[in-house]
Amino acid sequence: MSDALTVSTVQYQALDGGVATNAMEHVRLIEDAESHGSRLVLFPELSLTGYNLPLLEDPGQWLQPEDPRLGDIREICRRTGITAVVGGAYREPDGTPRLAALAIHPEGVTDAAFKTHLHGQEKDIFAAGEGAIVLELDGWRIALAICFDAAFPSHSAMAAGSGADAYAVSALYTRDEEHRLALHLGARAMDNRMFGILANLGGTTSLGPSCGLSGFWGPDGLLMKRAAGTGTEVVTAILQRSALRKFR
Repeated sequence: MSDALTVSTVQYQALDGGVATNAMEHVRLIEDAESHGSRLVLFPELSLTGYNLPLLEDPGQWLQPEDPRLGDIREICRRTGITAVVGGAYREPDGTPRLAALAIHPEGVTDAAFKTHLHGQEKDIFAAGEGAIVLELDGWRIALAICFDAAFPSHSAMAAGSGADAYAVSALYTRDEEHRLALHLGARAMDNRMFGILANLGGTTSLGPSCGLSGFWGPDGLLMKRAAGTGTEVVTAILQRSALRKFR
C-alpha cells in the first residue's frame, strides 16, 4: 500500500473532429502527466467528443467495448503504467447507451462508470447508471463520478461506504457556476473524509463557457490546488494518506 498517490487532473478543451482526433490529444496529455510522475490521470465528462449532444446522432461518435480508436490510449497507459479515465458516449454489449467514464488500466483492462444522475437532454439519449464504481490503484480506492452526480450527497456517501479514499469527478461546470462547483467538491470531500478531484471541460461548450477550476480538495473540504485558466491544463497533486488519517 502506497502512502502517497500522484494524480493529474486534465482540464481539457475538446477539439473538433470527435473521438479519433481527441484520442490523439489525450495521448499527448497523458505523456505530459507522466512527466510529473502521475499514476492516475482524470479527464472531464465527454472528453472524447466535447459536450456536444447533437454530435452523438452520428453512430460513429459512440464508443464500443475494446474500441480500436482507444488503442493509442491503451498503449500509452501500458507503456507508462498510468491509469487514465476518459469520458465518452458508450454502448454496452447489449446496446444500452451510457454517459461513461472509462478507466483504462496499464494491464489492458477497462472499467466503466456510468453517470447516475442525468439531466436535461441527457435523459433522452442515455440510460442512467446505478452509483459510483471504485477503482483500486496502489492500495488507494478511487471512486468515479460524472458531473451532476456530485450534486447528490448519496452518490459520494455510497462511494465512501465502499472505502473510497478519493472522489474523482469528470464534469462540465460553466461560467457563474464557480460557487456551485466549490460547494459540491468541498462538501463531498469533507462530509466523507476523502479527497476530491475535479476534471472540468475547458473552453467554450454548447452549455456556455467553462469556469475552469479543475483541481483538488483535501479531506477537510479545503481547496488544495486548481487550474489557473479555463483552457486545457494539466494540474498535478500528491495525495497523502497521512491527511486521510488525520480526519478519520
